Amino acid sequence: MLLRSRSINFGARRFASTYTDAHRQVIAGLQGRSLLRIDDYNADELKAVIELSKHIKFLCKTDSLPRPLVGKTVATIFQKRSTRTRVSTETGMNLLGGHALFLSGEDIQLGVNETIRDSASVLSRYNSLLLARVFGHSVVEELAQFSSVPVINALSSMHHPLQTLADYMTMDERYGSDNVSGKTLCWIGDGNNVLHDLMLAAPMMGVNLKICTPKSHEPSPRIVDDAKKLASKFGTSIWLGDSPLDAISNSNIIVTDTWVSMGQEDEAKKRRKIFAGYQITSEMLKAGGASDDWIFMHCLPRHAEEVTDDVFYSDQSVVFDEAENRMYTVMAVMSSMLGHKF
Repeated sequence: MLLRSRSINFGARRFASTYTDAHRQVIAGLQGRSLLRIDDYNADELKAVIELSKHIKFLCKTDSLPRPLVGKTVATIFQKRSTRTRVSTETGMNLLGGHALFLSGEDIQLGVNETIRDSASVLSRYNSLLLARVFGHSVVEELAQFSSVPVINALSSMHHPLQTLADYMTMDERYGSDNVSGKTLCWIGDGNNVLHDLMLAAPMMGVNLKICTPKSHEPSPRIVDDAKKLASKFGTSIWLGDSPLDAISNSNIIVTDTWVSMGQEDEAKKRRKIFAGYQITSEMLKAGGASDDWIFMHCLPRHAEEVTDDVFYSDQSVVFDEAENRMYTVMAVMSSMLGHKF
């Protein structure tokens, strides 16, 4: 049975729910599964999680959200600090009726005073879920290997699936569910973890890719290969180069990220020199010939050298919608892992 589409207006913004029984059936298959990289979901699962995220947002906006996770806990491990990840997870878990426990790098020194295997074994006996924001991707892989409960990768050196879910949810809201497929996403900046999962999700969402990075900062060849295989399967395209103007041409979604990630502070001066000419400006978008319906995205925090104010604060910028959606998507991931389909 199809759940009737429901929507409500808040000023100029419209929130809709098109969550169906078919989506619920797909979501049911996610119970007990970890999320370490976005292609841990197949295309149907990815789209269903985005629909569930939109539904949770609708329920929050209409003060009708149930509290299905009463008695459930998530241990959140932060080797790397983060405003959005911590606040979205703790607030989202609270809204769902559960509790989030914050563990900083000082509280839990993974692999130092205790092995990662032992930490995973102990924490998963106390908690319903583990969420980890770590440096090396092998850390979150080992946590998942030895945890008896699902593990969520909240960022590692190679992947950032939660950010990707929020990004594609935001595209869905901006363009409409039926209009995301066929769009072109243009990445200008570092070939990093955020890009990796955007690349892996794009073919499943029907999105074409244009990836522009300095020649010394391309994305992982292994991830490029994985994305190309998915693109071949789903009939999308991938372009890689180092010319921002070529990348912007006819692109709909313009995305960048910080040039200096946490742990790279010693390289800051060198990196800013390498990325000179990659700052996104209105002049660049005009000269490159961005599509008339272009939007700008950035996972935050943003620095002035990455994008100018006139782009970042423009009507085409969806950076704060993107940040807000981090909460609804992590709520969807946590609830689906724990068997609640809404």
